[in-house]
Amino acid sequence: MRGALAAPLLCLPSIACAESTTGQEFSFLSSFFQMIAALAVVIGLILITWHFFNKFTRSASAGRFAAKHIRLVESRYIAPKKSLLLVEVGGEYLLLSCTADRLTLIKQINMLEEIEVIPEGKGAETGFAGILDRLRS
Repeated sequence: MRGALAAPLLCLPSIACAESTTGQEFSFLSSFFQMIAALAVVIGLILITWHFFNKFTRSASAGRFAAKHIRLVESRYIAPKKSLLLVEVGGEYLLLSCTADRLTLIKQINMLEEIEVIPEGKGAETGFAGILDRLRS
C-alpha cells in the first residue's frame, strides 16, 4: 500500500526534470527516478492483486473444507510412482502404500508417542508466499 502511495511522489521530481530539459539533453537521474517509480507501481499492483486473490480463495474454500477429518501427515517417495503415506483419519494414524494403480493399508499405528506430529500452520513457510506473509506481518 505504501508503495502505491509513494509512487506518484517519486514521479513528480522526474517529471519536473524531464520538462525542464531540452530535446537534446538526457538526464540519467530523471530516468532513474521514473524507473524506480514504475517498479514501485508494478510491485504495488502485484501485492494488491495477491491480497485480494488470497482473500477470495480463502473465503471460497472455507465453506467446502470446514470439517476436516482426514489429514495427510507425511508422504515419502520410495521409487518412481511408489510412496508411503502417513494419514490421520478421525484421530487414528494409518500407514499406507501407494503405487500407480493401488493403495494398500500397511499398518494402523495406535501409539501416539511413536510419531512426532507437527501441527499445520506452524513453522516457517518457504517460497514466495512465505516471504510475503512475513513482510505483511
